[in-house]
Amino acid sequence: MRERTVTMRRCARPHSGLRLAALARSAQIATMIFGIWCCGPAGAATLVVGKGQPYRTPAEAAKAARAGDTVRIEAGDYRSCAVWLADNLTIWGLGSGPRLTGTLCQGKAIFVVRGSGVTIQNVTFEGARSADGNGAGIRAEGNSLAVDHSVFRDNQDGILTDDDPRQVLVVRNSSFEGNGACAAGGCAHAIYAGHIALLRVERSRFIGTRLGHCIKSRARRTEITGDRIMDGAGGTASYLVDIPNGGTLIMTGNVLEKGPKSENHLTAISIGEEGELQPTEEILIRDNVFSNDGPPSIFVRNSAPAFAQLAGNTIKGNAVTPLVGSGTVR
Repeated sequence: MRERTVTMRRCARPHSGLRLAALARSAQIATMIFGIWCCGPAGAATLVVGKGQPYRTPAEAAKAARAGDTVRIEAGDYRSCAVWLADNLTIWGLGSGPRLTGTLCQGKAIFVVRGSGVTIQNVTFEGARSADGNGAGIRAEGNSLAVDHSVFRDNQDGILTDDDPRQVLVVRNSSFEGNGACAAGGCAHAIYAGHIALLRVERSRFIGTRLGHCIKSRARRTEITGDRIMDGAGGTASYLVDIPNGGTLIMTGNVLEKGPKSENHLTAISIGEEGELQPTEEILIRDNVFSNDGPPSIFVRNSAPAFAQLAGNTIKGNAVTPLVGSGTVR
Protein backbone atom coordinates (compact mmCIF):
# COMPACT_ATOMS: atom_id res chain seq x y z
CA MET A 1 0.00 0.00 0.00
CA ARG A 2 1.34 3.43 -0.97
CA GLU A 3 0.01 6.42 0.94
CA ARG A 4 -0.15 9.36 -1.48
CA THR A 5 0.56 12.95 -0.62
CA VAL A 6 -0.68 15.78 -2.79
CA THR A 7 1.14 18.79 -1.40
CA MET A 8 3.83 20.42 -3.48
CA ARG A 9 7.31 19.50 -2.36
CA ARG A 10 9.81 22.26 -1.93
CA CYS A 11 13.26 21.66 -3.38
CA ALA A 12 15.76 21.18 -0.54
CA ARG A 13 19.29 22.44 -0.94
CA PRO A 14 21.46 20.63 1.60
CA HIS A 15 24.52 22.46 0.32
CA SER A 16 23.35 26.01 1.10
CA GLY A 17 26.23 26.40 3.54
CA LEU A 18 28.95 25.71 1.00
CA ARG A 19 31.37 28.49 0.29
CA LEU A 20 30.11 29.63 -3.10
CA ALA A 21 33.12 31.70 -4.00
CA ALA A 22 35.45 28.74 -3.59
CA LEU A 23 33.18 26.37 -5.48
CA ALA A 24 32.89 28.79 -8.39
CA ARG A 25 36.40 27.80 -9.43
CA SER A 26 34.98 24.45 -10.49
CA ALA A 27 31.98 24.91 -12.78
CA GLN A 28 31.35 21.20 -12.93
CA ILE A 29 31.08 20.81 -9.16
CA ALA A 30 29.08 24.02 -8.73
CA THR A 31 26.52 22.83 -11.28
CA MET A 32 26.15 19.54 -9.44
CA ILE A 33 25.77 21.18 -6.04
CA PHE A 34 22.78 23.24 -7.14
CA GLY A 35 21.15 20.68 -9.36
CA ILE A 36 21.22 17.32 -7.63
CA TRP A 37 18.81 17.51 -4.71
CA CYS A 38 15.67 18.43 -6.59
CA CYS A 39 12.05 18.06 -6.10
CA GLY A 40 10.04 14.93 -6.53
CA PRO A 41 6.60 14.93 -8.17
CA ALA A 42 3.71 16.57 -6.36
CA GLY A 43 1.97 13.19 -6.02
CA ALA A 44 4.87 11.50 -4.26
CA ALA A 45 4.07 8.71 -1.82
CA THR A 46 4.86 8.25 1.86
CA LEU A 47 5.84 4.66 2.66
CA VAL A 48 5.83 3.64 6.32
CA VAL A 49 7.99 0.77 7.59
CA GLY A 50 7.46 -1.02 10.88
CA LYS A 51 5.50 -3.58 12.82
CA GLY A 52 1.89 -3.50 11.67
CA GLN A 53 2.71 -1.02 8.88
CA PRO A 54 2.28 -1.55 5.11
CA TYR A 55 5.99 -2.39 4.83
CA ARG A 56 7.59 -4.59 7.46
CA THR A 57 11.22 -4.00 6.45
CA PRO A 58 13.23 -1.34 4.63
CA ALA A 59 13.83 -3.90 1.85
CA GLU A 60 10.09 -4.10 1.14
CA ALA A 61 9.83 -0.31 1.02
CA ALA A 62 12.87 -0.04 -1.26
CA LYS A 63 11.25 -2.33 -3.81
CA ALA A 64 8.08 -0.22 -3.83
CA ALA A 65 9.68 3.25 -3.72
CA ARG A 66 9.46 5.55 -6.74
CA ALA A 67 11.21 8.83 -7.51
CA GLY A 68 10.38 11.56 -5.01
CA ASP A 69 8.88 9.29 -2.35
CA THR A 70 9.39 9.62 1.40
CA VAL A 71 10.13 6.48 3.42
CA ARG A 72 9.49 6.64 7.17
CA ILE A 73 11.01 3.84 9.26
CA GLU A 74 9.68 3.36 12.76
CA ALA A 75 12.10 2.97 15.66
CA GLY A 76 13.23 -0.54 16.47
CA ASP A 77 15.74 -3.19 15.48
CA TYR A 78 15.77 -4.48 11.89
CA ARG A 79 17.98 -7.26 10.61
CA SER A 80 17.40 -6.10 7.07
CA CYS A 81 19.30 -4.53 4.22
CA ALA A 82 17.93 -2.57 1.25
CA VAL A 83 18.88 -1.49 -2.27
CA TRP A 84 17.48 1.96 -3.04
CA LEU A 85 17.10 2.47 -6.80
CA ALA A 86 14.77 5.48 -7.03
CA ASP A 87 15.97 9.09 -7.25
CA ASN A 88 15.13 11.96 -4.88
CA LEU A 89 14.11 9.75 -1.97
CA THR A 90 13.92 10.95 1.61
CA ILE A 91 14.46 8.14 4.12
CA TRP A 92 13.62 9.17 7.70
CA GLY A 93 13.99 7.27 10.93
CA LEU A 94 11.13 8.07 13.30
CA GLY A 95 11.42 8.71 17.03
CA SER A 96 14.62 7.33 18.50
CA GLY A 97 15.42 5.91 15.06
CA PRO A 98 15.70 2.43 13.55
CA ARG A 99 18.80 0.30 14.12
CA LEU A 100 19.80 -1.84 11.15
CA THR A 101 22.29 -4.58 11.89
CA GLY A 102 24.36 -7.22 10.21
CA THR A 103 22.67 -8.20 6.98
CA LEU A 104 24.28 -6.93 3.77
CA CYS A 105 22.73 -6.52 0.33
CA GLN A 106 24.82 -7.72 -2.64
CA GLY A 107 27.63 -8.45 -0.22
CA LYS A 108 28.25 -4.69 0.00
CA ALA A 109 26.28 -2.77 2.58
CA ILE A 110 23.24 -2.49 4.82
CA PHE A 111 21.96 0.25 2.49
CA VAL A 112 23.11 0.22 -1.13
CA VAL A 113 22.04 3.59 -2.55
CA ARG A 114 21.95 3.69 -6.34
CA GLY A 115 19.44 6.50 -6.72
CA SER A 116 20.59 10.11 -6.91
CA GLY A 117 19.41 13.00 -4.76
CA VAL A 118 18.78 10.69 -1.78
CA THR A 119 18.64 11.94 1.81
CA ILE A 120 18.97 9.60 4.82
CA GLN A 121 18.20 10.88 8.32
CA ASN A 122 18.14 9.42 11.84
CA VAL A 123 19.16 5.82 11.04
CA THR A 124 21.74 3.64 12.85
CA PHE A 125 23.89 1.24 10.83
CA GLU A 126 25.73 -1.37 12.86
CA GLY A 127 27.95 -4.41 12.40
CA ALA A 128 28.43 -4.47 8.61
CA ARG A 129 30.91 -7.19 7.63
CA SER A 130 31.75 -8.66 4.23
CA ALA A 131 34.25 -11.25 3.06
CA ASP A 132 36.21 -8.64 1.09
CA GLY A 133 36.69 -6.48 4.19
CA ASN A 134 34.59 -3.58 2.84
CA GLY A 135 31.22 -4.22 4.47
CA ALA A 136 29.61 -0.78 4.79
CA GLY A 137 26.76 0.84 6.61
CA ILE A 138 26.02 2.70 3.38
CA ARG A 139 27.43 2.06 -0.09
CA ALA A 140 26.88 5.23 -2.14
CA GLU A 141 26.54 4.41 -5.85
CA GLY A 142 24.28 7.24 -7.08
CA ASN A 143 25.37 10.73 -8.08
CA SER A 144 24.41 12.42 -4.82
CA LEU A 145 23.73 11.42 -1.22
CA ALA A 146 23.10 13.43 1.94
CA VAL A 147 23.33 11.73 5.37
CA ASP A 148 22.11 13.59 8.46
CA HIS A 149 21.81 12.74 12.18
CA SER A 150 22.75 9.10 11.62
CA VAL A 151 25.00 6.67 13.50
CA PHE A 152 27.59 4.27 12.07
CA ARG A 153 28.85 1.80 14.66
CA ASP A 154 31.21 -1.18 14.42
CA ASN A 155 31.20 -1.48 10.63
CA GLN A 156 34.16 -2.19 8.39
CA ASP A 157 33.35 0.96 6.38
CA GLY A 158 30.90 3.44 7.77
CA ILE A 159 30.18 5.00 4.36
CA LEU A 160 31.90 3.87 1.16
CA THR A 161 31.43 5.58 -2.22
CA ASP A 162 32.07 4.48 -5.78
CA ASP A 163 34.71 6.03 -8.02
CA ASP A 164 32.46 8.44 -9.94
CA PRO A 165 33.63 11.97 -10.83
CA ARG A 166 29.99 13.17 -10.77
CA GLN A 167 29.27 12.02 -7.24
CA VAL A 168 28.68 14.26 -4.22
CA LEU A 169 28.52 13.02 -0.62
CA VAL A 170 27.44 15.30 2.23
CA VAL A 171 27.49 14.07 5.85
CA ARG A 172 26.09 16.21 8.65
CA ASN A 173 25.47 15.84 12.38
CA SER A 174 26.37 12.15 12.38
CA SER A 175 28.40 9.83 14.61
CA PHE A 176 31.02 7.26 13.58
CA GLU A 177 31.96 4.91 16.41
CA GLY A 178 34.45 2.05 16.23
CA ASN A 179 34.43 1.63 12.44
CA GLY A 180 37.39 0.52 10.33
CA ALA A 181 39.28 -2.70 9.64
CA CYS A 182 42.31 -3.98 7.79
CA ALA A 183 42.59 -7.25 5.86
CA ALA A 184 45.05 -8.69 3.36
CA GLY A 185 43.57 -6.64 0.52
CA GLY A 186 43.70 -3.28 2.31
CA CYS A 187 41.91 -1.22 4.91
CA ALA A 188 38.39 0.06 5.48
CA HIS A 189 37.59 3.43 7.05
CA ALA A 190 34.89 5.35 8.87
CA ILE A 191 34.30 7.35 5.66
CA TYR A 192 35.98 6.34 2.42
CA ALA A 193 35.27 8.58 -0.58
CA GLY A 194 36.62 7.45 -3.94
CA HIS A 195 37.46 9.70 -6.91
CA ILE A 196 34.27 11.73 -6.59
CA ALA A 197 33.51 15.42 -7.10
CA LEU A 198 32.93 16.50 -3.50
CA LEU A 199 33.00 15.14 0.03
CA ARG A 200 31.67 17.46 2.70
CA VAL A 201 31.59 16.43 6.37
CA GLU A 202 30.32 18.85 8.98
CA ARG A 203 29.35 18.82 12.66
CA SER A 204 30.00 15.09 12.93
CA ARG A 205 31.86 12.94 15.46
CA PHE A 206 34.47 10.22 14.89
CA ILE A 207 35.69 8.16 17.82
CA GLY A 208 37.60 4.91 18.28
CA THR A 209 38.27 4.15 14.61
CA ARG A 210 40.10 0.85 14.14
CA LEU A 211 43.26 0.49 12.00
CA GLY A 212 42.00 2.43 8.96
CA HIS A 213 41.53 6.20 8.73
CA CYS A 214 38.71 8.25 10.21
CA ILE A 215 38.22 10.07 6.89
CA LYS A 216 39.88 8.96 3.66
CA SER A 217 39.01 10.99 0.59
CA ARG A 218 40.19 10.82 -3.01
CA ALA A 219 37.62 13.47 -3.94
CA ARG A 220 38.41 16.43 -6.15
CA ARG A 221 37.31 18.64 -3.26
CA THR A 222 37.08 17.71 0.43
CA GLU A 223 35.54 19.99 3.06
CA ILE A 224 35.71 19.05 6.76
CA THR A 225 34.09 21.62 9.04
CA GLY A 226 33.16 21.69 12.72
CA ASP A 227 33.83 18.01 13.38
CA ARG A 228 35.32 16.07 16.30
CA ILE A 229 37.80 13.51 14.96
CA MET A 230 39.39 11.64 17.84
CA ASP A 231 41.13 8.35 18.57
CA GLY A 232 40.24 8.40 22.23
CA ALA A 233 41.86 6.05 24.70
CA GLY A 234 41.37 2.89 22.63
CA GLY A 235 41.23 3.99 18.98
CA THR A 236 43.86 2.45 16.71
CA ALA A 237 43.32 4.54 13.57
CA SER A 238 46.18 5.31 11.21
CA TYR A 239 45.60 8.90 9.98
CA LEU A 240 42.78 11.04 11.26
CA VAL A 241 42.36 12.48 7.74
CA ASP A 242 43.94 11.04 4.60
CA ILE A 243 43.85 12.85 1.23
CA PRO A 244 46.12 10.43 -0.67
CA ASN A 245 45.66 11.74 -4.23
CA GLY A 246 45.58 15.47 -3.59
CA GLY A 247 42.57 17.56 -4.45
CA THR A 248 41.38 20.71 -2.73
CA LEU A 249 41.18 20.37 1.06
CA ILE A 250 39.40 22.80 3.38
CA MET A 251 39.51 21.98 7.11
CA THR A 252 38.14 24.58 9.52
CA GLY A 253 36.92 24.61 13.10
CA ASN A 254 37.57 20.95 13.90
CA VAL A 255 38.73 19.30 17.13
CA LEU A 256 41.23 16.50 16.43
CA GLU A 257 43.02 14.11 18.78
CA LYS A 258 45.64 11.47 18.14
CA GLY A 259 45.59 8.82 20.83
CA PRO A 260 48.21 6.61 22.47
CA LYS A 261 47.19 3.45 20.53
CA SER A 262 47.24 4.86 17.00
CA GLU A 263 48.64 2.39 14.45
CA ASN A 264 50.46 5.29 12.74
CA HIS A 265 51.38 7.89 15.32
CA LEU A 266 53.66 9.80 12.91
CA THR A 267 50.97 11.84 11.13
CA ALA A 268 47.48 13.21 11.84
CA ILE A 269 46.60 14.71 8.42
CA SER A 270 48.28 13.31 5.31
CA ILE A 271 48.00 14.87 1.84
CA GLY A 272 49.20 13.50 -1.50
CA GLU A 273 51.27 10.55 -0.31
CA GLU A 274 50.03 8.35 -3.19
CA GLY A 275 50.59 10.94 -5.93
CA GLU A 276 48.52 13.91 -7.08
CA LEU A 277 45.75 12.43 -9.24
CA GLN A 278 43.30 15.23 -8.44
CA PRO A 279 43.95 18.93 -9.17
CA THR A 280 44.76 20.73 -5.93
CA GLU A 281 43.47 24.30 -6.08
CA GLU A 282 43.77 25.02 -2.35
CA ILE A 283 44.88 23.48 0.93
CA LEU A 284 43.53 25.48 3.87
CA ILE A 285 43.72 24.16 7.44
CA ARG A 286 42.49 26.89 9.76
CA ASP A 287 41.17 27.36 13.30
CA ASN A 288 41.41 23.70 14.30
CA VAL A 289 42.45 22.31 17.69
CA PHE A 290 44.81 19.32 17.62
CA SER A 291 45.84 17.34 20.68
CA ASN A 292 48.52 14.64 20.63
CA ASP A 293 48.14 12.08 23.41
CA GLY A 294 50.63 9.61 21.96
CA PRO A 295 54.24 9.58 20.72
CA PRO A 296 55.65 12.54 18.76
CA SER A 297 53.56 13.32 15.69
CA ILE A 298 53.19 15.61 12.67
CA PHE A 299 49.99 17.63 12.46
CA VAL A 300 50.06 18.01 8.64
CA ARG A 301 52.28 16.10 6.25
CA ASN A 302 51.92 17.64 2.77
CA SER A 303 53.37 15.53 -0.03
CA ALA A 304 51.38 17.33 -2.73
CA PRO A 305 53.06 20.05 -4.81
CA ALA A 306 50.40 22.59 -3.80
CA PHE A 307 51.13 25.04 -1.00
CA ALA A 308 49.39 24.27 2.33
CA GLN A 309 48.12 27.20 4.41
CA LEU A 310 47.93 26.54 8.16
CA ALA A 311 46.48 29.45 10.14
CA GLY A 312 45.06 29.92 13.63
CA ASN A 313 45.38 26.29 14.67
CA THR A 314 45.93 25.36 18.33
CA ILE A 315 48.28 22.45 19.04
CA LYS A 316 48.39 20.78 22.45
CA GLY A 317 49.79 17.71 24.16
CA ASN A 318 52.92 15.75 23.37
CA ALA A 319 55.57 16.80 20.84
CA VAL A 320 54.05 17.89 17.53
CA THR A 321 55.63 19.23 14.34
CA PRO A 322 52.99 21.52 12.78
CA LEU A 323 53.91 20.98 9.10
CA VAL A 324 56.18 18.82 6.99
CA GLY A 325 56.21 19.70 3.29
CA SER A 326 55.46 22.86 1.35
CA GLY A 327 53.33 25.49 3.04
CA THR A 328 53.16 28.16 5.70
CA VAL A 329 52.19 28.16 9.38
CA ARG A 330 50.66 31.28 10.90
